[in-house]
Amino acid sequence: MRSDIIKKGVERAPHRSLLRACGLKTEDLSKPFIAIASSQADIVPGHVHLHEYSEIVKAAVREAGGISFEFNTIAVDDGIAMGHSGMKYSLPSRELIADSVETMLQAHQFDGVVCIPNCDKIVPGMIMGALRVNIPTIFVSGGPMKTGHTSEGLPIDLSSVFEGVGRYRAGSITEKQLTELEERACPSCGSCAGLFTANSMNCLCEALGIALPGNGTILESSPERAELLRFAGHQVMKLVSAELRPRDIVTEEAIENAFALDMAMGGSTNTVLHLLAISREAGIDYALHRVNEIAERIPHICKLSPASKYRMEDLHRAGGVSAVLGELSKKEDALHLDQVTVTMKTLGENVSEAKITDQEVIRSISSPYSRRGGVAVLYGSLAPHGAVCKTGAVDPAMKKHTGPARVFDSEEEASRAILDGAIVKNDVVVIRYEGPKGGPGMREMLAPTSALVGMGLRSSVALVTDGRFSGATRGACIGHVSPEAAVGGPIACIRDGDLIKIDLDGFRLDVDLDASEIKTRLERVPRFSRPATSSYLTRYAALVSSADEGATLERPANTK
Repeated sequence: MRSDIIKKGVERAPHRSLLRACGLKTEDLSKPFIAIASSQADIVPGHVHLHEYSEIVKAAVREAGGISFEFNTIAVDDGIAMGHSGMKYSLPSRELIADSVETMLQAHQFDGVVCIPNCDKIVPGMIMGALRVNIPTIFVSGGPMKTGHTSEGLPIDLSSVFEGVGRYRAGSITEKQLTELEERACPSCGSCAGLFTANSMNCLCEALGIALPGNGTILESSPERAELLRFAGHQVMKLVSAELRPRDIVTEEAIENAFALDMAMGGSTNTVLHLLAISREAGIDYALHRVNEIAERIPHICKLSPASKYRMEDLHRAGGVSAVLGELSKKEDALHLDQVTVTMKTLGENVSEAKITDQEVIRSISSPYSRRGGVAVLYGSLAPHGAVCKTGAVDPAMKKHTGPARVFDSEEEASRAILDGAIVKNDVVVIRYEGPKGGPGMREMLAPTSALVGMGLRSSVALVTDGRFSGATRGACIGHVSPEAAVGGPIACIRDGDLIKIDLDGFRLDVDLDASEIKTRLERVPRFSRPATSSYLTRYAALVSSADEGATLERPANTK
């Protein structure tokens, strides 16, 4: 066993003494050591319940003949961090989580690990750390939140509250109605009820093969979730015996399966960023432009909030992720069904008996929402290295749009202008210097995008940024513009009134300027600098790569 390095031999008597202080007996020292990596945090509703989940997994590991040890990572709540400087820490926290998982697994030489994340950056962060260490690993999330309802019975979630702020400022709802949204939108713990980043990533874990079927959709309060946790605790011991490791599972083909599910469901644009980062940790060179190749062959067959009235519990009722994958498997070139998974069966075997039980929630491949997938990468003079849009949540009237730029150098400036009524029909709001280096931290911008919806501008105004969006964002919102403004990307030279041209079907994002004018303007743009406010963010800005490369931290070159 890998853990023998800390528990076998005369030289390890001090180590065993410390292990005994943790409660181990002599007979325990011959058993596999299994880490339980939890992201429990009292201020994050998706994570507040994870300690009790860890206890279920730990008991199952012991039942299966292992010894379990729980440790925790940090967890940023993106909803609470949204709209202020705290959001600068959200994406950078992914790297800290990856580093902490790697550190704990390597320092203590565990034989296997069960990862219990739930929200946003924690899922990819844990995957990245697990791939580095490459010991048998299984993921089991904390589960989605129940759908909220108004007093009239209308389904709502967190995005309803963000959009409610804009509706209130526009005068279309009262303060009392806004308060009702606030009080009813999040009725339980768990990851927010729509297909936002957390639930997108937890669903994609099933397609990647690193999580059990049901991981993405079984509600946090369901007895099924407890059973899934017990199964994960038993299954990790089988993975250890079989020496089945993350890099055996997260292959190039598995990455393509995850992107295929993403296209079929129209997940959060953050999934593109995270899958690129995961690919890098797995040693896979996956270029951003390949996402469009997958979008061209995968139909969009499932729409959830913010793109529709349906939430995660509706998807589970309709057959879950397995039903979506099962439907895709009917298309010859959609999936790599021979990929091994943590069930120790192939993906094809996992989904072979899945059935759609509600075709309003999951459509057939013969009757999709659209022939193309629900996420697209755009290229053009404004985004030479790419930009990302959740096309499945865009009003058809905005699939092709040309309008004058309204340029802002921060999220706060743009939000004030939107809520003050300064943005009008046909405008294209441009928010720059919010990229990985420029932010620093590439903030999500649910506040301005929700304000546009709430102000009644969803079908007439677009938003373009080198920052990124929450999975709860809907509308013609294009993020991850690369290169970003802080490194001299074309977005840095845009001026108020420049015509921005968006063609989602043509995968294009352009500014109506010739190349020589862009070059001349960029030469005159002052060198970017933002006052350092944090030691960590200063180091992050110095090392982080571009969004089109997953915004991972660059490894220092080897020196003699």
